Parts: sequence; structure tokens; C-alpha cells
Amino acid sequence: MKMDKLSDLKHLFVTVFLANFALNVIPPAITDITVGALCPSQDECSLAIYLSGFQQAILGLGSMMMLPLLGHLSDIYGRKALLTVPVAASIIPSVILAIGRSTNYFYAYYAVKTFTGMVSDSGIECLSIAYAAANISDEKRVSAIGFVAGIGSAASLLGTMAARFLSTAQIFLIAAISSIVATIYMRIFVKETSGRIDSEPLNQPILVDNGEECSQSKSVSQSFKEVLPLKDIFCLLKSSATLSLATVVAFLNGLGEGGQQTPYLYFLKARLQYNKDNFAVLMLIGYTGAAIGQLFLMPRLAPITGEEAILSLSCIAGFISMLIVSIAWAVWVPYVANLLPIIAFLTRPALQSIVSKQVGPNEQGIAQGCIAGINSFGNILSPLIYTPLTDLFLSEKAPFNYPGFNLFCVGLAWLIALIPSMMIQFGTKNSRLKIRDGGCTMDA
Repeated sequence: MKMDKLSDLKHLFVTVFLANFALNVIPPAITDITVGALCPSQDECSLAIYLSGFQQAILGLGSMMMLPLLGHLSDIYGRKALLTVPVAASIIPSVILAIGRSTNYFYAYYAVKTFTGMVSDSGIECLSIAYAAANISDEKRVSAIGFVAGIGSAASLLGTMAARFLSTAQIFLIAAISSIVATIYMRIFVKETSGRIDSEPLNQPILVDNGEECSQSKSVSQSFKEVLPLKDIFCLLKSSATLSLATVVAFLNGLGEGGQQTPYLYFLKARLQYNKDNFAVLMLIGYTGAAIGQLFLMPRLAPITGEEAILSLSCIAGFISMLIVSIAWAVWVPYVANLLPIIAFLTRPALQSIVSKQVGPNEQGIAQGCIAGINSFGNILSPLIYTPLTDLFLSEKAPFNYPGFNLFCVGLAWLIALIPSMMIQFGTKNSRLKIRDGGCTMDA
């Protein structure tokens, strides 16, 4: 049954807020903890850069494999049941660093986070978007997706503010408590959504069960209950030009987002001597802009300009932001550049909204999971590209004097993404009907 009001999703919003608060209260402190555990009394630490980059790559690889599977299983067994997995998984790493932050505890955290982060870091957003897209009316869908993303950013904002005033020990204790409360709240209040909706032609699945399908040995439904075949993922993503172009944008966006993580933070620490408080202020500015853009700007702009125009603008903003930071000459310059996320952080919700309108409610999980997985694939390659560049251009062996060249390259990912984003020809019901006509079937 479709929900007509955003207030019908209030329990989902609370869950998203608590879960994202727990995840985002940690980043302002984790860089100092990593460097302190691996290279005490040093501002630069190559081991910390490479270990963080390796973890980021593993998290991206795991997310790429897990998110489509989680998304499709949520189509079958219900969003709430599968959303429990990433929310609960985020509890354990926080508990470890709440107990201690010595080198041994750090390595324990590092190992556990590498596994749990595969489902928790992107899985919460992915499954929450799928829940909202599948249950809200078409007229409210853009606003619902914007609200889910915006509430996540607002939680990140408050988490960053909390990190600014809490001690390091308190940060991880609060994160653990918030994750536990999110899990319990969701299990009690969020309504389960299961069962397939078959009343309308547009709700029929793209991966239809007529004769010989993409997975030829058994029916798609039976195959998915065991494992999600890659052939069916490719079949879904190729089922319309819009989905194919959205896949390219998702990959390039993942490449850019990955560059904004480890390489970005270590550049600021080495070049401008940023510490926990500087990182907290930087993230505070960014998340404030993101929350404003996602909660207020996107729901008002999308009906006027369309999601594809928002997507293109956000790619441009991402490039400009990285270009400014790459030539930063003072501590305040990244603060100013971080005002641009009011537009740049609209990339993901705009893309998710476009994708959600290309599939029916029965396939929101797998569609959002596939896009999130492609985004994670970009995160896999990102540290392999940007980590060596960061280390090289911050060292005395740099081929030319441009310490921020790695961040300029990060911005290029969004500049390239501008091309496919401008090629997306978006139409809601017509494109959906074309997909159904083609389907993901194969002749015997």
C-alpha cells in the first residue's frame, strides 16, 4: 500500500538519523587515532595513508558485491529485515574503540570495520532509499528520497558537532549507544514491507520470468534466493539508456567520493596541519550545506528543472570544490570550498531518484543496490589511484610543485561525469514502459 504523506515515513527517518549519527561522529577523530597508533608524534604517516587506502578499497569491493544482494533480498524478504543487518553491524567497531585506542585495539577495530563496513557504510542509505521509493507515492518520491538523504546529512552534521565537543573516548561510546538505539527502535516501530505488488503493469518486474531468462539454468527468483547472478545485474542496468548512463555517473561519483576520503584528509593534515577540531569544523560546514540542499533545495528544484539538471550542476560543483582545495594556501580555504556541497551533495539523491523511476516497487531494492554497488566499485579504484598520488605529491620526490595535484585529479572524476549526466534523457512512465516491453529475457 502506497503512503501519501512524508510523515508516514517518520519512523524510517528516525532510524536513518540515529544510524547515520553513529557512523559520522567517528570520522573527525579517526585520522588522529590512526596516525597516533601507527606513527606516534608525527604529522605525516605513509603507513596510515596506505592502510586506510587499502581498507577503503576492501570496503568498496565488499560493498560492490553485498549491496545488490542485500537490495534484492529486501525485495523478496522485506526492507525492514534486511535493513537490520547494516544498522546492527555498525555497533561492533564503535564498541572496540570505546574500550581502548592503543595500537592493538586499533588493529582490532581496523579488522572488524573492514568487514562490517561492507554492509553498514552504504547499506543503510541504500536500503532506506529503497524502502522510501517503494512505499511512497510517485508524486512524493523525489521529496522522500531527498528527505532520507537530507536527514542522513543532518545526522552527520550533528555527529560532527558532537565530535567537536566530546572527548575521544566519549565519541566512540556515544556512537555505540546510538547504533544500539537505532537497531532497537527500527525493530519496534518501522513497518515491514514484503510481498510483491502486481496490480499495475508498471509494477511488473524487469527481470521477468518468461521462458529462458538472463540466468538460464533456473528461474531468476530461485537463483536470487541463493546468489545474485552478475548476468542479471548487467541485464537490469542495460534495460534502458537512462540506467546505463546512470551507471557511468555512479561509478565516476564513487571515484570522486573515494578521493574525498583518505587522500583528502591526509592532504589537509600534512599540508595545512589539520587536527580533529579542524576536521570537525570542515565536516560541519559541508554537512550543513548538504542537509540544506537535500532537505530544502532538491524537493523544490526537481519539479522545475528535473533531476538530470540537478545531477549536472552537482557534478560541476564537485569539480570546483576540489579545484579550490587543491590550491589551498591557508587553513580557511577548504572551509570556503566546503560551502559548495549545498549543490555537490545532491549527486547521489538525484541519481537515486532517476533510477527509482526507471523500475517498479518490486525492484527498488535491486536497482538501488546495483547503483550503490557501482558507486562502491569506484571507491575500490579510488585509493589505488589517489593514494600513491597523495604520497608522491606530498613528498620531496614530486615531479612538479603541486601538492594538491591528487585533489585536482579527484575533481576530474566529476568533470567527466558531467558528460553522461547531460546525456540522460529522463522520462518517468514512458521509459518504464519501454523497459517492460524489452524486458530482461532471452530467447531459447
